Amino acid sequence: MVKVLVAGYGVIGQRLADGIEKQDDMELVGVVDAQPTLSLLSLKEKGMPYRLYAAFEDAKKSLESAGYEVAGTLEDILPEVDIVLDATSPGVGAKNKELYIKYGKKAVFQGGEKNDIADVFFHGYANYEKGINEDFLKLTSCNTTGLIRVIDALDRKVGIERVAITIVRRVADPGDYHRGLVNALQVDKAPNHQAVDLMNIMPHIDATGLLVHTPITHGHFISVLASPKEDLSIEEMKLIFSEHDRIRVVSIDQGFLGNASIFRYARDMGYTRGDIYEVPVWEDTFVKSGKDVMFGIHIPQESVTIPETIDAIRASTGMQTDRLKAVSLTNKNLGLPYWK
Repeated sequence: MVKVLVAGYGVIGQRLADGIEKQDDMELVGVVDAQPTLSLLSLKEKGMPYRLYAAFEDAKKSLESAGYEVAGTLEDILPEVDIVLDATSPGVGAKNKELYIKYGKKAVFQGGEKNDIADVFFHGYANYEKGINEDFLKLTSCNTTGLIRVIDALDRKVGIERVAITIVRRVADPGDYHRGLVNALQVDKAPNHQAVDLMNIMPHIDATGLLVHTPITHGHFISVLASPKEDLSIEEMKLIFSEHDRIRVVSIDQGFLGNASIFRYARDMGYTRGDIYEVPVWEDTFVKSGKDVMFGIHIPQESVTIPETIDAIRASTGMQTDRLKAVSLTNKNLGLPYWK
């Protein structure tokens, strides 16, 4: 049983903790945070199901003065764990890494950290083997994670030469107040980092893309134009995606009109926080232009990286050396694919 600690109980950290709790071959030792937050308040009012540790000694005093029962500090618990999932704010993970090295612990970092923090830039499906027994892995961002899922699925079947993407990016997570983009779109310089990061994970593919910020909160939309090495029909593309346990083919006729429909569906299904782990792909967007194929996908930004992060635990600790066995175990424990 691999012992896992989650550092940073925010948007991603709370979802990682829940995801680890669902794994039958992993133990969540506890969660770490630095100050009282709304996320911690909700955890407290649920009866504190996870043991809470403070990021450092002053943080322990702050949390205790706010009425939280704190089991110790990050340094207190590190000797007892096998691996840390670091979901702290960008830059904090780099400081925490010094402690992980000091105590000889493995760690998985999220997409907000710089790439040089890790030994391997990791994706569970596309390059699982590179992460096996490595000490420090870094996940791709939410958009890149979902994008790589669909491109990897096509690439393994027919080969992909080039990819051009356009990302319509949600401006903030639900509940965020730090951005004020309203009734406006904002364009980033090309190429966007998701296309560059895809090439880092899959260097045999030429990728580029645009990114446009939009004043919504429930998910990103990516338009993908891919150039397959072999001719690929729309029906074949639909079959490839349908066979993938983290990709779901949806349609407008089913009622999936856009990002809000997916969020509503997740809530109607009773999923915590309205989360889904899969990447929906609209079959209504499947089109061909000569040999090229085009389609549109939804990225549930708060939860899409959770399965790949759990894959990273399996790779880094050597729990499984077979890629398909590893992702299958993660999927089974997360309840994927529930729609089949």
